[in-house]
Amino acid sequence: MEETLGEYLRFLKGQRQMSTATLTSYEKDITLFLDYLSKQGVNLYQVSRDDIRDFLAHELRRGISRRSLSRRLSALRGYFDYLHGYEIVSSNPFRSVTSPKVEITYPKALYLEEVTALFEANAKREDPLAKRDQAILELLYASGMRASELVSFAPNQIDYRARMIAVYGKGKKERNVPFGKTAEAAMKEYAEYTRPFLAEKNHSSKRPKTFFLNAQGAPLTVRGLEYILRSVEEKTGHYLGLHPHEFRHTFATHLLESGADLRLIQELLGHETIDTTQVYTHVSTEHLKSQYDQFFPKRGTKK
Repeated sequence: MEETLGEYLRFLKGQRQMSTATLTSYEKDITLFLDYLSKQGVNLYQVSRDDIRDFLAHELRRGISRRSLSRRLSALRGYFDYLHGYEIVSSNPFRSVTSPKVEITYPKALYLEEVTALFEANAKREDPLAKRDQAILELLYASGMRASELVSFAPNQIDYRARMIAVYGKGKKERNVPFGKTAEAAMKEYAEYTRPFLAEKNHSSKRPKTFFLNAQGAPLTVRGLEYILRSVEEKTGHYLGLHPHEFRHTFATHLLESGADLRLIQELLGHETIDTTQVYTHVSTEHLKSQYDQFFPKRGTKK
């Protein structure tokens, strides 16, 4: 079935415009199930609902989270839909199996004071990569971009006059992302002083096209971006568990707390549906409750 799986992945890439990371995840999840069937001596063409439930129970005993199992079921459901559509299997047994209930986890956002202190500390750095890192921090916070969007846009996608960047999100959908004056200043400093220095270090025959470059002058990757954020913590002494997605959550949460409309936040984040954005209303409510508990003078008093 390796050939069929390969065809399915090519279908997802071509027709569904799925990212490389998502395709890798799908391949891993589907292969895991196929390996399980092989060890159990179960024929792919005869998979039943009981076989799927046994697989789920097996994975739970291995300590796999319910959230991960839900993702695997989604990948396998789509794969068997594909097999059924081409009459490779007579039916899709995953259609009669519901995903395990998962605990709702809410995104973590930084406090404004934490963001301010971090940015001020990083601005005091004097090493060659300081201006690049400052531009990255400012833009992540000011735009709410996904990591993949930040590392892939080119200089010609930036409109400084309008303070907008044209980025390509999930499904290669284009949207314009605004950024503030502070981010603009940091980006221009990086573009003028640091990027040319980094580009000169790239000895490839092809000049790098992306705006952000790594220390060797090559296009920055998502993994490289994550490494930069960890190094920023070490260089500033502000250990906040920094991650690109944390800045995205912080961007959305701070907008909501400042009174921004949820539909606007949805558009800025590039969410397909308002349901995905709705989680930030809970985050904001939790923040409100924590502030109340911290500052209300008669909290927890008993009569």
